[in-house]
Amino acid sequence: MDLEAIRQGKIKDLRNAELSGADLSGAHLAQADLQGANLMGANLSGADLRGAQLRANLRGADLTGAILSGADCRNADLRGAILVDANLRDASFAGAFLAGSVCSQLDLSGIDLRGADLRGTLLNRAILQGAELTSANLSGADLSSADLEEAILNGAIFCGSNLTGSNLLCATMEQTQWLGARLEGACVEGTPLGERRMSEG
Repeated sequence: MDLEAIRQGKIKDLRNAELSGADLSGAHLAQADLQGANLMGANLSGADLRGAQLRANLRGADLTGAILSGADCRNADLRGAILVDANLRDASFAGAFLAGSVCSQLDLSGIDLRGADLRGTLLNRAILQGAELTSANLSGADLSSADLEEAILNGAIFCGSNLTGSNLLCATMEQTQWLGARLEGACVEGTPLGERRMSEG
């Protein structure tokens, strides 16, 4: 596989490609087809992956500062991946495996994370306004000071999660599981949690 040609965007059909551990930092991969590719541990920092098909193995990949806007990451394996400063606007991560990944301070407004595995994920100070998190598993995740205003949390699991100082204003949360979750200082106005707090007070 010619890595330099891939970096320059000359090769866009990378279905089922073996690229584990590859240095693709700064690569021009907009609209590339990476379905089924093995990018485990690859360096994709600063890569342009706009609109790419990324239903691939990205376990432990470095996506620091990568552009994934509009990318299709449904059911992708991103366990332990680093997504600091990445642009994920309008990307779909429905059903994706993001357990243990680093997503601190990301703008994830309106993102599709339905059914995603986010166990132990670092989402502190992340912006998740209006995010779709139906049936997502966020057990043990760090969501401290995260903004989840108007997020859809129906059926989501927050068991043992850290939500201290988070904003849950007007979030939808039917059948959401909170066992062992830390909610000190969280804003829960306009939610069932807020109504419960008022009745207990």
